[in-house]
Amino acid sequence: MVQQYQSPVRVYKHPFELIMAAYVRRFPKCPLIPVFVDSEMISENQSEDGSTLVTERRCVIDIDAPRLLKRIAGVDYLYFIQKNTLSRSERTLRIEVHNETFSNRVMVRECCSYTVHPENEDWTCFEQTASLDIKSFFGFESMAEKIAMKQYASSINKGKEIIEYYLRELEKEGVTYIPRWTPPVVSGTAGSWLQVQPLSTARPIPVNGAKDLASSTELMTGSPDDKLDADYIRRYLGDLTPLQESCLIRLRQWLQETHKGKIPKDQHVLRFLRAGDFNLDKAREFLCQSLTWRKQHQVDFLLDTWERPQLLQDYYAAGWHQHDRDGRPLYILRLGQMDTKGLVRALGEEVLLKQVLSINEEGLRRCEDNTRVFGRPISCWTCLVDLEGLNMRHLWRPGIKTLLRIIEVVEANYPETLGRLLILRAPRVFPVLWTLVSPLIDENTRKKFLVYAGNDYQGPGGLVDYIDKEVIPDFLGGDCMCDISEGGMVPKSLYRTAEELESEENHLLTDSIYKSASIFKGAPYEMLIEITEASSVITWDFDVCKGDVIFNIYHSKRAPQPAKKDTLGAHGITSLGAVNAQMIDRSWVLGQDYSGVEKAFICREGESVQGSHITRWPGFYILQWRFHSSPACTASSLPRMDDVLASLQVSSHKCKIMFYTEVLASHDFRGSMTSLESCHSGFSQLSAATTSSHSSSISR
Repeated sequence: MVQQYQSPVRVYKHPFELIMAAYVRRFPKCPLIPVFVDSEMISENQSEDGSTLVTERRCVIDIDAPRLLKRIAGVDYLYFIQKNTLSRSERTLRIEVHNETFSNRVMVRECCSYTVHPENEDWTCFEQTASLDIKSFFGFESMAEKIAMKQYASSINKGKEIIEYYLRELEKEGVTYIPRWTPPVVSGTAGSWLQVQPLSTARPIPVNGAKDLASSTELMTGSPDDKLDADYIRRYLGDLTPLQESCLIRLRQWLQETHKGKIPKDQHVLRFLRAGDFNLDKAREFLCQSLTWRKQHQVDFLLDTWERPQLLQDYYAAGWHQHDRDGRPLYILRLGQMDTKGLVRALGEEVLLKQVLSINEEGLRRCEDNTRVFGRPISCWTCLVDLEGLNMRHLWRPGIKTLLRIIEVVEANYPETLGRLLILRAPRVFPVLWTLVSPLIDENTRKKFLVYAGNDYQGPGGLVDYIDKEVIPDFLGGDCMCDISEGGMVPKSLYRTAEELESEENHLLTDSIYKSASIFKGAPYEMLIEITEASSVITWDFDVCKGDVIFNIYHSKRAPQPAKKDTLGAHGITSLGAVNAQMIDRSWVLGQDYSGVEKAFICREGESVQGSHITRWPGFYILQWRFHSSPACTASSLPRMDDVLASLQVSSHKCKIMFYTEVLASHDFRGSMTSLESCHSGFSQLSAATTSSHSSSISR
């Protein structure tokens, strides 16, 4: 595999001629580069007018490699040919290097250039590219590649130091200015350009017309001619190794050449590289997928076009608040105060995802703003999650499912944006939530989580280590007022119907997780679940949208055969009793062919039911919803108003539910059993009695 390197633009705030005077001092040998043993001049040719000088040298390099490898290779030193082309008139130096040793086994190519800064003629730019292709090396190709890349990275870091060292040496000698080359006026042999006597006094460098590098380099990349400056990288992106800088520049160049549309900002490109451990191919793949996703869903315009529904503003207990001690934007989420089920039922997954995406987009903007304010790179934010009030209601399975799907989208498109996650006042139910959510969170992200139970966040070692005391919110014991919604329960009157949720077009997520079913008198709705492993957990959540139903769970060792639909007469009209496919055959006998594993219970119209069942045996489990008729009043000759309403309901012979079910494998769920057993209400409640009887836990 060919290894490539591309440097950022390094800027010397000195004229080109002075930089050249410093550069030639590193020959024939340089004590600052221990591996650079010596060099000899092969040829030197100068044009008649002295404007161009071409020099060739053979350089001797002592690679820091294991002695055994050197003995196997049969060499102590490596030889390279360096060709320098100096154009005094254009004020450029081009350096080309290739290896002479092992040229039939290894190909090393390097190209460097010194040029005048495009915006300040008294500054000099340096750029460097290189490639390494090891075809064969005595069976040690991988080792040789690692040694070569390590050695090269080390020499790159030394390059600027060496030039600056010789600039200081020139200054000590009184050389602070060298005039530019001018064409000779009279005929004669041109003298050596570098031997022109410099002026002994310094000339101030004019910077009036030059733009400041930090302000002139846009955070958003532009034309393919734009180049990253090393000082800009350090100022806005942070300290990167030479090879990391190279990956950033090469990926950026590739985007400029191939991507049609808006080019992401350098900070965002760097996030994908960090997420992929600076694997260029992996980062390129993930970034392209993300750019396609952003374009398809117009995410770049989300902050300017999307208006948050009033319901979100009233019940979504979260918001931005100041910054942490490192200058990172601080986002506070009062998850324990939020009605997650109500938000999902009233808004749908699409709206909630847009809310999360808008938070991430706003976070990117705030990072850029804080980078300018604090004068150092800030590429991520801190999230503070307050779990006071968290209970089993928050573990409502469809809500967790929505959360997991949102996490998938965020992880894929906003990598390395979370700097730290502070989880405060974690209750005993928190391990259950963590068990469900953590598998989808990147390992590097999980390392940034800090969890505090109870009041452990107070005092030294707690919140004050990460957030200044004066900005700690009042609800956490601080003095700073926090303009964040209090959350609360979403009224059921704002819930969307099953039809609305099913018909909703989820562009950013896949289809809705809810399904709806109609239940007729004499025709229950039955759902078959096959269990192959005992102790698996069947979970369910359903709302009774119309009428009253009876909910049952049965078990059978035999595989049910759904009955074929009956028809009435020759007209092919389906009978009412065959509208829903029946899993329980009419010939089956309860207690012999199948058995009930739960006590049947009545669910009234408008109720929400969540529950779970730990399976005792493998086999086939049938979830059944049956039509329920209220008994007529017999205590009085006159019917009560409730009975009249009930009779009107029964006359429709139809109920409707909206439901969601899922099976959790025993090995995935077993880790959270202890925590579940300590809870006494809500979804997936598995108390000690429940576990011993292998029955279900149900809450309404």
